[in-house]
Amino acid sequence: MRHLYFIFEFTGFLIGFPIGLLLGFFIFIFSSKPVDVKDPDMKSLGECDSNSLVDLFSEIPPWVKHPDFERIDWLNKALHDMWPYLDKAICKIIRNTAEPIFAEYTGCLHSQYLPTEFSNIGFQSLNLGTLPPTIYGIRVHETNENELVIEPAIRWAGIPHITVVVKLLSVRFIVQLMDVQVFATPRIILRPLVPTFPCFGNIIVTLIDKPYVDFGLRLLGGDVMAIPGFYQFVQEYIRNQVASLYLWPQTLNIPILQASLSGTIKKPVGILHVKILKAKKLLKMDIIGTSDPYVIIQLTGESLPPKKTSIKMRNLNPEWNEDFNLTVKDPESQFIQFNVVDWDQFGTHDPMGMQILPLKSLTPDNTQEFTLDLVKNTNPYDPQNKKKRGQLVVQLTYNPFKEESSSGIHDSGPLDGHQLIDAKKLGIKSRNRSRRQSMSVDMSSQLHAAGLLLVTVQGAEELQSKLYESPNPYVLVLFKGEKRKTKMIKRSHRPYWNEEFQFVVEEATLKESIRFAVKSKKRHLLAYRFRKKELLGYIDINFSDVVYNGRIRGEYNLINSRNGVIHVELHWSTT
Repeated sequence: MRHLYFIFEFTGFLIGFPIGLLLGFFIFIFSSKPVDVKDPDMKSLGECDSNSLVDLFSEIPPWVKHPDFERIDWLNKALHDMWPYLDKAICKIIRNTAEPIFAEYTGCLHSQYLPTEFSNIGFQSLNLGTLPPTIYGIRVHETNENELVIEPAIRWAGIPHITVVVKLLSVRFIVQLMDVQVFATPRIILRPLVPTFPCFGNIIVTLIDKPYVDFGLRLLGGDVMAIPGFYQFVQEYIRNQVASLYLWPQTLNIPILQASLSGTIKKPVGILHVKILKAKKLLKMDIIGTSDPYVIIQLTGESLPPKKTSIKMRNLNPEWNEDFNLTVKDPESQFIQFNVVDWDQFGTHDPMGMQILPLKSLTPDNTQEFTLDLVKNTNPYDPQNKKKRGQLVVQLTYNPFKEESSSGIHDSGPLDGHQLIDAKKLGIKSRNRSRRQSMSVDMSSQLHAAGLLLVTVQGAEELQSKLYESPNPYVLVLFKGEKRKTKMIKRSHRPYWNEEFQFVVEEATLKESIRFAVKSKKRHLLAYRFRKKELLGYIDINFSDVVYNGRIRGEYNLINSRNGVIHVELHWSTT
């Protein structure tokens, strides 16, 4: 009976949703009266008043408004001539990137659960139209660093033909993207400059302002964007999502050369201790005249999830006194970013203010307190930044790692609980030290010096699955209750990951271990309960071995595996 109710509800949804969508569309279209369009008045800029010039300011090319922007008509001409070929090349990249994602979640499922064709997603047509993007101006910054900084003002008002067909059971849904407009001013940094073609190691892309994105979306023949309120919601949502990922100081790093050739291998060099003390005179975001603030902390150039404080309900002057630790890779170029956000039970959380601080302004091994004036964004010319948004009080301490005293890389081995260990190297506090700075340490001792455990999962060999002919392996790394997971490699007996994970250690016993569990996962569409996870093997490495040796690298035979081998590297650094 319950299945029958579900069928009726699903059928009613499939019938009612398009009918309601079409009714709303026709009511919106035919309820508005047509307005006659008048011919525009043509005037020169000298004849316009100040109000008209302000309205036209956004349409004026940057090379007119700013003397440091240059015209590049020759590049636009070359882009126009090359666009038919660039269109095909870009569409090929889009198709090759999107189709494996579609195939991972949809398509023909050949399994014992769903043996027939269940659903399908694919491109019916894909091209970017005949109009290429236009570069309205370009600016080149001169810096003292080993880099080249370029800022092009890009506008694209294209007429692409992008149609996606979604087939669910016997129902086909056609989604069409049309009339795309994108206005953006990215900052492109070529860094570092090296004597190996193409003479730069990475392309770093960031946005100076929020981009303007506009497009039409057709579903079942009707324009979804014509629904009242939906157009503004989608446009603002896309702008905020793109800004949260790529608006300065957030960046997109595209490696061009191998790290060994470009010299861009950056390892953690220290730990930044952050203490969020309090905030003062925050904005009133709720209807009742209060806010529910919390703070998001993140370092630029890091892909790790940001840190978050607790939520202080109905408080404009909250006190947190909460501590966080962040790993630092480049104190000369990295920034720490604080975002104060108002928590909402429903919908998105509202930003209240933000501020950034360069790490190079910190004195190593010295605790400094800062009172930061919150602003809306990092654009110094935005008039909304003049509005008072409150202050955030924080304490920052940057502790660089000590230089390694070990001369090489050691193989792992059991560490005797009564072996003599350098206490200073381990970061163990002791009341009675001998003149040789060594002592007998119990493996249940506590580490009192903060440190960083760097784990690199390189690859594995001879993996065998008992459920499938070819496993889909990934590695789960567990240490002190924290989990890290590599990406899944499809249908491979010899996967290669080369992924790096970080564990910030404040206190830990030397008898703890790091577990590497190699697993395989078989994923099916819309059938979470049918996912089959299989353990292909595991190893445990003593934390004391890593601390004692400083660095361990090698291959290990997997437990509960016939011939499976895993290659890992572990590195311990202390402040």
